[in-house]
Amino acid sequence: MTVLITLHDVEPAIRLNARLEADGVATVLVSPLDDMRAEIKRAKPGLIVLSGELTDAANVALLRELLWSGTPVVGLTDGEDVAQHDRFRAMGFIEVFSKPIAVDDVALGVRRILERHALQATIGLIGESEPLREVMVKVEQMAPVSSTVLIEGESGSGKELVARALATLGPRRNKPFIAVNVGALPETLLESELFGHEKGAFTGAAERRLGRFELADGGTLFLDEIGEIPQSTQVKLLRVLEEREFTRVGGTHSIAVNVRVIAATNRPLREHVEEGAFRADLYYRLNVLNIYLPPLRERPEDIPLLVRRFIRDLSAQHERPFPGISAEAMEILVSYPWPGNVRELRNLVESMVVLSHGREIGPDDLPRPLREGGSARFLPVRIGPIVQNSQRAEGHELQFILRSLLELKLQVEELRRRVDDNRTSALLDGSRGGFIGEIAAPSPGGLPAIAGIGPRDEVPPPNVVTIAPGMKMSEVERAVIQAALKEMRGNRRRAADLLGIGERTLYRKIKEYRLPELDYSLD
Repeated sequence: MTVLITLHDVEPAIRLNARLEADGVATVLVSPLDDMRAEIKRAKPGLIVLSGELTDAANVALLRELLWSGTPVVGLTDGEDVAQHDRFRAMGFIEVFSKPIAVDDVALGVRRILERHALQATIGLIGESEPLREVMVKVEQMAPVSSTVLIEGESGSGKELVARALATLGPRRNKPFIAVNVGALPETLLESELFGHEKGAFTGAAERRLGRFELADGGTLFLDEIGEIPQSTQVKLLRVLEEREFTRVGGTHSIAVNVRVIAATNRPLREHVEEGAFRADLYYRLNVLNIYLPPLRERPEDIPLLVRRFIRDLSAQHERPFPGISAEAMEILVSYPWPGNVRELRNLVESMVVLSHGREIGPDDLPRPLREGGSARFLPVRIGPIVQNSQRAEGHELQFILRSLLELKLQVEELRRRVDDNRTSALLDGSRGGFIGEIAAPSPGGLPAIAGIGPRDEVPPPNVVTIAPGMKMSEVERAVIQAALKEMRGNRRRAADLLGIGERTLYRKIKEYRLPELDYSLD
């Protein structure tokens, strides 16, 4: 893969070029006086290094074109200003190095970017976020071995892509890769699908049939939605994993197989074990190696990369020219929580490509749920008490302020902005009060409904957050997080989903607010 280096700043460009050539990397030096686009078209580089003048209008225009083409761009800039580096990355530079450059460090960084992009091309996972980089590192580490792998991640996050990458990069790359969605198969047919059956084993078994384990012999078997497998089949699956042999349905002879099993689940398998729906011994046998694939909302910086990639691929597929998306529309896409993850994003981009009629997409062209931030989930909330026997707030006002207060990720800055909004005063005027409004969890896509308004001394229902005027925002956030943990009986993953934040963010908040390690189960 070729690296193109510009000569905007000759000294670091020449040094970097010599170092990369010594490492066996093909390079091309291009003068800014040359036709840069023609040189890029001729060399077809896998990466471009702009050695200077990163804010020059011509370079900025070139960078935008390269972003849409998918070619990564590295910048060399003067100074160690971290904020400036962040601005350059926001512009689209995949990495920025300070001058005078440490040539060995820059060359190492360039080689790693090339390797990462080659791996991404193989896997199909697009992104530069730290969580995704961790996934790719694990894939590289786990691919050469034959140990069983458990992939955990929400639906639409790309678990099968990871499974195929493990097979493609490993020693079984030229052997069969068989994928089975065990959750989609009826229990009566599942054993036959996995292990095969003999002729006459059951009604309709007119001939012998090979199961997926036999078909995958020597290769890889991917078992998707493994948490849905019935317990009657779990025992046989455990035996195959431990003994590397099985018996067809209706058969009497054991059949030996050499198969690497990769399992996936959209819900933590440990939860199935805790509920008694999944055998603990099978869980430990599957969870030899583990990969957690983060949902799209935990890596929003990857969304622009994915959008540009999907637009490029789908425009070519449908033969539709597509001018692109405005910065405002892209900002909406980045802030949306994407419950359907990458699959949902790709489907939306495809609809925009097909229906855009050759014009740039703006905010008004996006579906309403995206513009409104998606349908938020809510914990029950109680406002009060202030002063008894005074005028009550209108129900729709109470709904609005609580929706504004608790929407999305419970970021402190967002909460403060919403609570400080002038509309708060319309709801909680100093002389008013004495009301207690209970807000129940809404149906998807709808505003929360008023469950009831009662006197100040009314006993609140279980697990209700009480928000009184004068509470600090940190106190509000702490109370909401604690209520979410109690609502989900201490399960952090579910609590994070309920709050609309990442599990790591929730863990950090638990430490920050020193929430006790106690039993959150409801009485």
